Amino acid sequence: MRSTLLPILLLCAALASVGVGVWTLVKRSRTTLVEQFAGDRQKQLDEAVGGVTDSLEEVGKNLRFAGELMSQPGSLAEHRRELRALLEAVGQYKAIAAYDGDGAERLLLLDRKPDPQVSREGLVAEMAGTARRALMRPPGDLTTSPVLDAANGGWLRILATALPATDGKPEGAVAVLVDTESFFAPLRIVTSDLEARMLLVGTHGQPTPASDPVLAEWFSRASQKDSGVPGFAFLVSRLKAGARGMLPLSEQEAERLGLGRSEVVAVYTPIRMRGGSHWAVATLVSTAALRSHEQSLVVRLLGAGALVAFFLVAFAVYVVLARRRAVALRESRRHAAQLAALHDRTRKILDHLPTGVLALTEDGRISAVNQALRSRVPGNVTGAPLASAFPGAPAPVVERLSALVVSARQEDRPLSLLGEPLALFGEEGTYNLHAVPLTAEDPKEETRALLVVEDLSDVRALETQLLRAEKLATVGVLAAGIAHEIGTPLGVVRGRAEYVQSKLGPSHPQGPGLGVIVEQIDRVSRTLRQLLDFSRLQPAMVRPVALGPLVRSVHELLQVEAERRRVSLSVDVPESVPALAADADQLQQVLLNLTLNACDACSEGGRVEVTASALAGPEEGTWGLVALTVRDDGCGIPKERLNQVFDPFFTTKKRGQGTGLGLTMVAHVVRNHGGRVELESTPGQGTRVTVLWPVARAVPEERNAERLAV
Repeated sequence: MRSTLLPILLLCAALASVGVGVWTLVKRSRTTLVEQFAGDRQKQLDEAVGGVTDSLEEVGKNLRFAGELMSQPGSLAEHRRELRALLEAVGQYKAIAAYDGDGAERLLLLDRKPDPQVSREGLVAEMAGTARRALMRPPGDLTTSPVLDAANGGWLRILATALPATDGKPEGAVAVLVDTESFFAPLRIVTSDLEARMLLVGTHGQPTPASDPVLAEWFSRASQKDSGVPGFAFLVSRLKAGARGMLPLSEQEAERLGLGRSEVVAVYTPIRMRGGSHWAVATLVSTAALRSHEQSLVVRLLGAGALVAFFLVAFAVYVVLARRRAVALRESRRHAAQLAALHDRTRKILDHLPTGVLALTEDGRISAVNQALRSRVPGNVTGAPLASAFPGAPAPVVERLSALVVSARQEDRPLSLLGEPLALFGEEGTYNLHAVPLTAEDPKEETRALLVVEDLSDVRALETQLLRAEKLATVGVLAAGIAHEIGTPLGVVRGRAEYVQSKLGPSHPQGPGLGVIVEQIDRVSRTLRQLLDFSRLQPAMVRPVALGPLVRSVHELLQVEAERRRVSLSVDVPESVPALAADADQLQQVLLNLTLNACDACSEGGRVEVTASALAGPEEGTWGLVALTVRDDGCGIPKERLNQVFDPFFTTKKRGQGTGLGLTMVAHVVRNHGGRVELESTPGQGTRVTVLWPVARAVPEERNAERLAV
């Protein structure tokens, strides 16, 4: 009996030891899993918060850059154009405003497609309030507004910063309305699985609408006594304090918070901004999956131990293998998540590059196109040959691109074509082309080369504008010098010539020669006056000007001249054309110069038409533009000279018939009023000059218009 019981007791003792050992092992494994699980979540959250912080810091840099622009000398119209460029360059910006040191609005620019969820009146008031709060903080610090569109996602915020101080007082502030949804997109990726919930607390200490609704409700109740969620209340206090860390919550609290009956791991961290203010984000993730894994492991181990003691060793081996398999599985999932995040980040970087990128396979087919180039190539070119991406390019150009890619792969080094004039997209432009070979570590990877297309057309246009500006500056200096050094001697010579002519009398043989001297001196004097008028052009005194009467007065002034040249001159200005924001004298001068040039270009029987029409659409700005068109059927301008007609002293007229300053003066006046000039000409068919001139503001906004004009 004793010999029978002994093995049984030993077996029971062995089973009990196995059970105790298994239980201890499972508890230890579970603790390790929870710690690793929390650590992985903390790393993911830190990476996501890093992306959000970079986006917010970029906004701060843009605000400081806008402040530097506003601090630079220049007219308000120039500042408006510079801030408009910044507003259009960043898609998340919906409005931008500048204020002086007392918080008074200097200018306000709205996105061309304003968000209908926010009224303009409320937006203006909130931007002004945020700017005034920014003025009370050190320059460079970011100040944020409360949620502007809580009912529609809560992503619109106003960020403002004060400009550097002068004599102890900030010079002003700049505020921008930002759609922050893309900034916080990494946080949504972190909480994309079904077991995770997010709590996002704004800079004003309240949960944003992007938070889980149940957690947001408990946030407001956590400060109450006997709330029943002490762990969550402690988490709320840590979020408000801007702390970072990990906090486990019990099953009871998890069930109250709507996260299921399982323990919850909460990881939290602040999203800091310059100046000390911060958002705070927390992710609460249920450990139900870990518990399920734990329970299945316990059942299998205890089942095997209960069957037979003989399988104890096999069971131990199984536990070890299962543990290793679980660790390997977690590592695989972590690596897969990292690879997916890296792939997504790489795709986003390529899509946001301003330079076009084509990815090519080994046989020269397109495997991917980034965002900058996608809008310029046909709809679906993935899988197609390289030539299909440039249907408007000549065959020799496409062959050069293919040869560049092949040479780069053969030589295994990047090759480039710099500053090439090519017609890639139907019209000729200047491009830098780079072929970059790729060495694929994975044999399944399709991409073997990149073709980078860098469009330099805008850079060339800016260089041309800079050169023209330098020429205009030279004209101003030259005009002042000529007027001072030549004007007075010419007057003396003319007076002496007239005196001698009067003494000799009209019948003297030298009389006509003296008349020629006086005539030529008058011609030089007219040129000097034009130079002086150009160099002394004053800032426009803008006020509403009715276009119809002004155009008709120009018609009356030039009608006799047109009839003398046997040219038909007609005008067409509808009554519906709104008033222009202009200096009436300078606007008349522009029309006179353009119409006289058109008459000069026509032969006998020619026709000159002056028309006007109002433009509509987001491209024309907040108050719209009016198109003034002067069209003739004259000789036209050669294509190679179109870029020179606005240069000082350039003229196609015969010697002595023009100074080459008329169109230069026109361009200067139009730019001074915030407009632009467009020129189209075909040799032998005629020329059309279109002046896009800003419309005067409506009556309720006249006061703001006067302030802008100043």
